[in-house]
Amino acid sequence: MPENARTAQARGAVDAWVAAEEAGDTTALGAMLTEDFAGIGPHGFQLDRGGWLDRHDSGSLVNEVFTADEIAVRHYGAETAIANGVLAQRATYRGRPVPGRFRFTAALIADGHSWRIANLQLSPMPGN
Repeated sequence: MPENARTAQARGAVDAWVAAEEAGDTTALGAMLTEDFAGIGPHGFQLDRGGWLDRHDSGSLVNEVFTADEIAVRHYGAETAIANGVLAQRATYRGRPVPGRFRFTAALIADGHSWRIANLQLSPMPGN
C-alpha cells in the first residue's frame, strides 16, 4: 500500500478516536483500542482499556467539545504509526469543568485493514 494511503488510514483512525471521545461512544472506542491499551492522562494518571472506557460508561467524563488539529503521522514499518497533535477539550469530570488544550501522542498498530490505538499520552499545553 502506498505511504500516503497508509497515512490517510492512520489519520482516519485518529479522527475516529476524536469523534468517539467527543460523543462518549464506548462501542466505537472499544473497537479501536487494543486489549492491552494504556492511556496516560494530562495529569499523569494511567488507565487500562477498561478504565479508559469506564470514564464514559460511568458518566464521570462528559465531553462537550473534543477536537484535534496539527496532526502529524509517522510510520515505522508496515504495522506501526505514531500520531502527534493538539487536542482542545471542553468537558466535565464528575460534574467539575475540565477544559484544556493538550499535546497528544497516539501509538497505532495495523490490525488487518484497520488501525487500532495501543497507547495514548496527553500532556497539558503551556498556560493550561
